[in-house]
Amino acid sequence: MPMAGRPQRRIPEATVSRLPVYLRILHELSAAETHQISSEQLAELGGVNAAKVRKDLSYLGTYGVRGVGYEVRFLTYQIERELGLNHDWPVVIVGAGNLGQALSGYGGFGQEGFPVAGVVDVDPSKIGSVIGGVRVRHIDELPQIVASRSVAIGVIAVPALEAQEVADRLVRAGVTSILNFAPVVISVPRGVNVRKVDLALELQILGYHEQSRATMMRAIPGSGESASA
Repeated sequence: MPMAGRPQRRIPEATVSRLPVYLRILHELSAAETHQISSEQLAELGGVNAAKVRKDLSYLGTYGVRGVGYEVRFLTYQIERELGLNHDWPVVIVGAGNLGQALSGYGGFGQEGFPVAGVVDVDPSKIGSVIGGVRVRHIDELPQIVASRSVAIGVIAVPALEAQEVADRLVRAGVTSILNFAPVVISVPRGVNVRKVDLALELQILGYHEQSRATMMRAIPGSGESASA
């Protein structure tokens, strides 16, 4: 039977990054009323190898039963517990421009346990407006929002030149985790976690794959493209 004990060692960052992938797969399996899954099946659906799946899940203190695999419901509980999803984590969004509005209006945050507790900006034309059901307040009210709603996570949705100042204000307000959408590296004190979402970088990586695909197609005889210029 799976073990319910808490892990006794720190989970590697690479494993942490894969746990949400496993969790999404498990939610889909639950919706399809699938009750058991093997490490091989989970590996195939998650795009990793089975040995890595077993190693990742061992950090949670759970081990599949040979010939049976893992119980979907229990494994879901374990991953949600480890990711802190057994309670809500309110977030505050800094920046009420196009990106901030899109993020605030995204209902998935609340559904996944990350309700938007506040949106702040410095633009007088935006302050007082309501986006995603949340009224935009002045950034000077950031400490009050963080304290009153016990906010630990801040989202930076401002231009690159303003990102570091915003990060500094979030840290001073008591935020200890930051999701940065600005295309710039920010500096934070030790103990503050930062995750960066760089859309341009991701597009460049996709561009590389498309270029590689095009190069391979040109090299295939009869592909319809000339192998030489």
